[in-house]
Amino acid sequence: MSYDMIAIMMFSTMMLMMMTGQRVFGAIGFVAVTASVFLWGVGGSDLGFAAAMKLMKWYPLLTLPMFIFMGYVLSESRLADDLYRMFHVWMGPVPGGLAIGTILLMVVISAMNGLSVAGMAIGATIALPELLRRNYDKLMVTGVIQAGSSLGILVPPSVVLVLYAMIARQPVGQLWLAGVFPGLMMAALFIGYIWLRCKITPSLGPVLSPEELAQVSRAEKLRLLRAGLLPVIIFVSMMVPFVMGYTSLVESSVVGALASVFAAVIKGRFTRQVFETATRETLAISCMFMWIILAALAFGAVFDGLGAVKAIEGFFVDRLGLSAWEILILMQLSYLIMGTFLDDTAMLVIVAPLYVPLVKALGFDLIWYGVLYTITCQIAYMTPPFGYNLFLMRAMAPPEISIIDIYRSIIPFVFVMILALIIVTAFPQIALWLPEHVYAR
Repeated sequence: MSYDMIAIMMFSTMMLMMMTGQRVFGAIGFVAVTASVFLWGVGGSDLGFAAAMKLMKWYPLLTLPMFIFMGYVLSESRLADDLYRMFHVWMGPVPGGLAIGTILLMVVISAMNGLSVAGMAIGATIALPELLRRNYDKLMVTGVIQAGSSLGILVPPSVVLVLYAMIARQPVGQLWLAGVFPGLMMAALFIGYIWLRCKITPSLGPVLSPEELAQVSRAEKLRLLRAGLLPVIIFVSMMVPFVMGYTSLVESSVVGALASVFAAVIKGRFTRQVFETATRETLAISCMFMWIILAALAFGAVFDGLGAVKAIEGFFVDRLGLSAWEILILMQLSYLIMGTFLDDTAMLVIVAPLYVPLVKALGFDLIWYGVLYTITCQIAYMTPPFGYNLFLMRAMAPPEISIIDIYRSIIPFVFVMILALIIVTAFPQIALWLPEHVYAR
C-alpha cells in the first residue's frame, strides 16, 4: 500500500471516529499509535510515549494553567461587574456606547483569560440583560457579545495560540505578542462598525438619557474608574515586565495568577467557592488541552515519517501549478469550511501535521501564519450551522432571542472579521512588528 493511501486512510478513520462521538484526542491518538504500529512494528508503539515526554519537557506549557486560573478567579469573583459598570457610565453618551463598552470589556476579559468561553459567559450574564433593558436592538447586542468574546482566542494570553505553538514548535511569547495588534485592530473595527451603525440608525443603540447621566455624580464616575481599572492593572503588571525583558513568560503567568488572587482578596470576594471553582476548571481545561497536544504530536510524527507533506506540496506546486499565495488562500478557505462542523482545536490537530510544514516549505513565517489561523478560527466560531459561539449564545440567551436571531446577528461581524483577516494577510508586519521589536532587545 502506498504512503498516500495510508495517509488517506488515517484521515478517513479519524473523521469517522469523530463522527461517532469519540473525543478529539482519543480519535487522533488512537489513529496515530495504531498506524505507527502497522508501519514500523512493535517499536512504533513508542511513538505515544515519546510524544508524552516531549510534552512534559515543554517548559512554557506551565503558562497554560496559570492564565486559566487567573481568568477564572477574576470571573468567579465578579470583578468584571465593576469594569462593565465603568464602561456603562463613561460610554453612555456615545451612540451605541454600551455596545462599544461591551467590546472594550471583552478585550480586557480576553487579556485576563485566553478563552472565548469566559467572555461569552460574562457578556451574556452581565451585558446582555442590561443592553436589552436599555432598548438596544437584540440582533445588534447578540452579535456584539459573540464577536467580542471571540477575541479571547487572539488577544494574549490566548490558549489557542499555546496549542498552535506546541504543534508548530514556535515560541509562545512571540505568538502572543503577534496577536496583540491584530486583536486590538479587530476590536477597533468592531467599535467603528457599531458606532457607524448606531450613528446612522440611533434606535439600534440609544444613548443614555440626560436624566440617567445626571444621576451619576462626578465622584461616582471617578470611583467606578478606579474600580474598573483594577483588572487592567493586573494585566499591565503581568505583561509589562515580560515585554521589557524583566521576567520570562512563565514568571509573568505566575505574577498574573497571584495578582488576580490579591485583587479578589482586596475586594473581599476570594471565597472558598471561588477558589474551588477556579481550581477545578483550571485542572479540567489544562488536562483537556494537554491530551489534545499529546495526540497531535503523535499524529504529526507519523506524517513526518510518511513524507506526506512533500507529497502534498508536490501536488499543489508541480501538478496544479499554484503559487505560494494561492495555496495559502486555499488553506484558509479549508479552515473556514471545516469550522462549520469542527471546533478550533480539532481543526488544528487534524490539519496541522500537513499545513504547518507546508507553510514553512512555501517560505511563509509560522508566527504570522499562527495569527492567520487564529483569526480564521474566530470566523469559524461564528459561522453556521455548527459555530461554537452560536451554541454558547443559544444556551445563555433569554427566550426572546431565537436561534434565527443568533444566526442573523453575526453576519455583519463576520464580514468585519474577514476584512481584518485580509488586512493582516496583506500586511504581515501588523502581527510581526511587536515580537520582532521585543525579541530584538
